[in-house]
Order: sequence, then structure tokens, then C-alpha cells
Amino acid sequence: MTDSKIDSFPPEVAEKLQYYVYRLIDPRNGETFYIGKGKGNRVFAHVRGDIEDDSLSEKMTRIRSIHLAGFDVAHVIHRHGLSESSAFEVEAALIDAYPGITNIMDGHGNSDFGAMHSSEIIKRYSAETAKFEHKVLLISVNRTALDSSLYEATRYAWRLSQKKASQAEVVLATVQGLIVGAFIAEEWLEANSDNFSGRESVEGRYGFKGGEAPINIQQQYVGKRVPDEYRKKGASNPIKYTW
Repeated sequence: MTDSKIDSFPPEVAEKLQYYVYRLIDPRNGETFYIGKGKGNRVFAHVRGDIEDDSLSEKMTRIRSIHLAGFDVAHVIHRHGLSESSAFEVEAALIDAYPGITNIMDGHGNSDFGAMHSSEIIKRYSAETAKFEHKVLLISVNRTALDSSLYEATRYAWRLSQKKASQAEVVLATVQGLIVGAFIAEEWLEANSDNFSGRESVEGRYGFKGGEAPINIQQQYVGKRVPDEYRKKGASNPIKYTW
């Protein structure tokens, strides 16, 4: 049986695999475009494009493009026989190693504990810890998103409670535990092209309209470190509230 004909693991094999980490590869150019973790036949579900809740993602767009071109998505099981916690760590390390992939967020816990230059590590751990005197919404921004403006990277598009987000007095952008920007959100709206011209619609997510926070608020928070209670290792949600 050739690899192209394999579309599932036999039950006895799946049991021995336990948790595993895999890469999805575009056979047209050999490019790794997604890193994932799972157990059972999750990798094959991804290869077929069967994973739900991803219909508008860049990953699904790539998978459909590969299929329409008459190819199958290639894959590699990078590590197997892992516990769930170990799989999270391996996934995060691989995401660091493949910049530009289509994962919407960094790997599990990767934002605070992922790849950094030594100067970034020193800056992060030597920075003064912020003391929140406002209702602050913390948004961990993927560093690759900073190719656009920090405001654009911070304001769009997040899975959160629109009602609770609207209560935030300040929105702080963070990169690996360091506060890098402060904004005031005037209103939170559904993340679609009607509300945000030129942006791709993302169902079930929200973005805000607003601008930079006043200089006194920026001076109060920017350049400081997020308190440890909001940076627990293994916490994958990029959204955190301080109230």
C-alpha cells in the first residue's frame, strides 16, 4: 500500500501512537504550511479538509487550493508517543521553526515561552511589572502579525465576548509577555468586511475601532511586563481580562 492510499491509522496503531505532532505540506512546492497536534486520525481529517470551524481560515484555503489542483496534502508525523502536555511543547517549538505558516495563533503557551533572541529575553524579564489600574483587555499578538501596523495587528480579529470586551477601558497589545502597545477601543464589531473595509470576514470573531491610548496611559503600561498571574505557561488563549 502506498502512502497516498493511507487515509486512517488501524486502531492498534492509533493506540500506540498516543498524542503526536504533525506537519501539513503543500506538494506543489514542498512548503510546510501548518503544524498541528492530535491523536487518532486527526492528521487525516486535516489532510482531507474535514476539520470543522476552519472554513474561512488561510489553512483551509490552502488545502482546497491543493485539492483543486489535483493533488493530495502531504504530511509528516514529526513526533509520536507523546503525552498531551509534551505534544503542546513540541507543537510550539515547530511553529517557532516554521515562520509564516497558516496557524492562526502561536502554539500552546508559545507566545510567552517561544523562540526569542537573548536581548528579548533580557528585556522581558528585567522589565518592571505592570500594575493594572484600569479594566484592561490583554491581547497577545503573534510576532509575524507585526509586519502590519501594531494597531491593525491588535484590533482584528478575535474570538471573545463582545459584551465583556466592550467593558475594557484599555486594550494592551503584548508580545511574549511584554506590553508593546496601548489602545482605546471605541466599539467592538463583528469581524467582517462590512465593518472593517479591506479585511477578510472571519465568522465568530470580533474587532475594534478606536486608536492609540493617551500618552499618560501609554507611559503607564508600554514597555512593562505582564504580571505572572496572566502569563501561566501552557495557557493558549490570546485574550485575557484583568477584571
